[in-house]
Amino acid sequence: MPVLPDYFKISNAIVADVKNGTLKAGDKLPSIAQLCKQYDVSPSTIRLVFVRLEALEVIDRHQGKGVFVTDPATWMRKP
Repeated sequence: MPVLPDYFKISNAIVADVKNGTLKAGDKLPSIAQLCKQYDVSPSTIRLVFVRLEALEVIDRHQGKGVFVTDPATWMRKP
């Protein structure tokens, strides 16, 4: 079984937190430095997490303000 890269595991964990309600629309994600410490990874890994989550429309990044969770209704599949 192939091993998932760290950025994939972390982005999946953040998506799961949104789906289970731990993170809600409009919530600000921790800084890159805080996420590096939390997941014990490099800043480049967290930047890849943000790129993936932005591509999936899970987050919006705002220069100088932070990274925010988008409304799950806009990207989550309906059953």
